[in-house]
Amino acid sequence: MTYQEGLFELLQLLKLDDIHLWHVVIEALLVLSLVWLAFAKRYRQHTPKDEPLSKKEEDELIAEFEPEPLAKPSTQLVKTTMTPVLDSAAGRQVLVNGQECINFATFNFLGFVGDKAVEDAAVKSIQKYGVGSCGPRGFYGTIDCHLQLEEELAKFCKVEEAILYSYGFATIASAIPAYSKRGDIIFVDENVNFAIQKGLVASRSRIIKYAHNDMADLEKKLETQKKEDAKDPVKAKATRRFLVTEGVFANSGDICPLPKLVEFKYKYLVRLIIDESFSFGVLGESGRGITEHFDVDPEEVDIMSVSMGTALASVGGFCAGRAFVIDHQRLSGQGYCYSASLPPLLANAALNTLERIGNTEGRQRRQRLRANVHGFLRAMKTNKNFVCEGSEQAPIVHVSLRNSTASIADQEQTLQTLVESGFKHGLALTRANYLRDDEMTQHRASIRVALSSEHTEEDIDTLVMFFEQAQL
Repeated sequence: MTYQEGLFELLQLLKLDDIHLWHVVIEALLVLSLVWLAFAKRYRQHTPKDEPLSKKEEDELIAEFEPEPLAKPSTQLVKTTMTPVLDSAAGRQVLVNGQECINFATFNFLGFVGDKAVEDAAVKSIQKYGVGSCGPRGFYGTIDCHLQLEEELAKFCKVEEAILYSYGFATIASAIPAYSKRGDIIFVDENVNFAIQKGLVASRSRIIKYAHNDMADLEKKLETQKKEDAKDPVKAKATRRFLVTEGVFANSGDICPLPKLVEFKYKYLVRLIIDESFSFGVLGESGRGITEHFDVDPEEVDIMSVSMGTALASVGGFCAGRAFVIDHQRLSGQGYCYSASLPPLLANAALNTLERIGNTEGRQRRQRLRANVHGFLRAMKTNKNFVCEGSEQAPIVHVSLRNSTASIADQEQTLQTLVESGFKHGLALTRANYLRDDEMTQHRASIRVALSSEHTEEDIDTLVMFFEQAQL
């Protein structure tokens, strides 16, 4: 009997003629592998004991060691010769490094910084509550003045509810990721401030930028997304879409076209979030911001976010909107849940300024502010070396070099030298500073001029003359 005949009889005996031979071989190997893994000894790799290094070898290794940097080195470093330190309240005039200057650097738009009534409200609050709260809102950090301020803010903004945050930057940076998550889509103006950008990063959503205030570009991107959604209706139904912008843009001083944004909100079914940190208290007959400016129902905006470090002359921030929207942040807004609540003295200071923003005094302050902005922009139109960017309705004006062909870094250095020259002439100015490696878009180098209702005509003339006589 040959070998092949014997194997054939064996297969017949085992009745495996109807089973593919390779299946048997592979299964047998798998069984053997499992048996080996189960019973094989566990060996630990042993390395010979290291010989102790000599002092010379240790020094050589230490000299060669290059630790990774904790942060990326900045590629935009501007040389400065002074660090401004304030020795007084940042009102119309301020002491900087011991020198009195006209303040065009801080966001005291309505001139409430240093106001005696505001300070008295803060002092009374300290006498009653002390200085800090030392607890988050959900853990014995809620004080009656917090609830009163939230109620008054909601009434003033003509919405159902408001929520207080302890830090202005954290307000919008917490609000965005409280709603938009991974897989959602956010359409955002490319010129938004850095706090919004940090909120976008924290949301981990898909970010779609559109050109600054370019409604044609925004609609084009909304239409593109609408066509993509039509290809997969199931996924589209589970995807939330948001539209994020600013009332007055901190980086340019112009105003968003709110009526068109509201139109797109309903046409393309997006939720509208607006940061009104630089428009609240400033725009509108009563200072209610961008919605009053355009005569739009405040409830058309899903979430309004405001820093209280501008017109309200306090610290912290708030969000306002419908009750069911705002309540969500009380468990999902990280800056609300995990920060000590706003110190009572700052809440009571904001209550004082809020009451005055909406009355006759507030209207008069806004009229003076707009007159100052208008006067500054009109006078600067004839300047041959500088160009202004901003709206006559907004208190922020960016002053840039006209027709400059220098690099952004060189322009920033020139403007920084000009800022320091302004200090010598009794003007507190600041260059617009950006983390350019992290910014969503590249901004023009500029000096950011913040105007106040308390500036006099002489103050404005002094600033205009400084730019007129500037040596570049």
